[in-house]
Amino acid sequence: MNAFARIALPILAILVSACGGSTTPVATNPTAAAVSGAATPAPPTAKLIVGFSEIYEGTLPIWYAADKGIFAKNAIDADLRFIASSTGIAAILAGEIQVFQGGGSETLSANAAGSDLVLIGNLVPIYPYVFMATAEVKTLNDLRGKKVGVSSPGSTSDIATRIGLTKEGIDPNKDVSIVPVGSSQNRTAALRSGAIQGGLDQPPFSIQLEAEGLHPLFDMASLKLPVVNNGVIVQRTYMTANRPVIQRYMDSLVQSVAALRKDKAGAIAVMKKQLQVNDEAILARTYDYAMNLFPSLPYAKADQLADSVTVLGATNEKVKSYDVKKMLDESFVKSAADRGLDKP
Repeated sequence: MNAFARIALPILAILVSACGGSTTPVATNPTAAAVSGAATPAPPTAKLIVGFSEIYEGTLPIWYAADKGIFAKNAIDADLRFIASSTGIAAILAGEIQVFQGGGSETLSANAAGSDLVLIGNLVPIYPYVFMATAEVKTLNDLRGKKVGVSSPGSTSDIATRIGLTKEGIDPNKDVSIVPVGSSQNRTAALRSGAIQGGLDQPPFSIQLEAEGLHPLFDMASLKLPVVNNGVIVQRTYMTANRPVIQRYMDSLVQSVAALRKDKAGAIAVMKKQLQVNDEAILARTYDYAMNLFPSLPYAKADQLADSVTVLGATNEKVKSYDVKKMLDESFVKSAADRGLDKP
């Protein structure tokens, strides 16, 4: 060290110290900051009003994410609201909710009419239904001439009913009377009262109906037919302006499904509260049924809308000619997958 250095360095140290600084070099890039252990600031909590269209086992990942604090850990304040499928699309288009968990057929119809909704995920990509019938309907042939309940014309349950009956050799337009009865809870009540003689239901309510003397004619879930039964639906304008918030919402859903696979007791506790069913044996069967519905990575795919296009497109040219790929965005699920969030 030369004479200048011996004099200059102590003086520099004194000046830096006097100014409250440090002689330690400062990291000037994110990688250096990460190596040094600097924490990433937590994002501000975002309030999301989330509508869900059915009180059924398919909603379990959303309820679980709220109950177990998964939304909160991802800085999402999720206000969950039951909104029947017939009004949920109207609510999201009006900006009353930011996310709607509902059917792909209703979303497709809205877009074909000029809306710009986006399916960013699909928690239930197969028909989650059992076709239940009253005691006098012992076979599918006995169903002819009877009333079959659906939620509303053009709904996912309506399309599922038509697809299922057709596959079983029953013409839904000629052999039965299709009756709109409202929500899935209304359908259960109508089956119980005998107002309808057949209709799609799901555990735990289908299990309760069996105990009351009704019986299943066929199980649609076992057919593994693709559908958007519980899609994650957002307005494109909201999605574009709030991508980090929507990403954290999707992250929460992926993490919730992963956690559910290891927490049967916790899932049963959540279902007991949300479904208002106290029989744990029935809820255990419902959990087993439900866990065959949820994919680890809930991608929304074009083939899941094929039945909707076929059924709705038969009477609606705009639906028939609509390019369903325009309403799909896989980027949020892919981001969660790239970060391994489906592997707890």
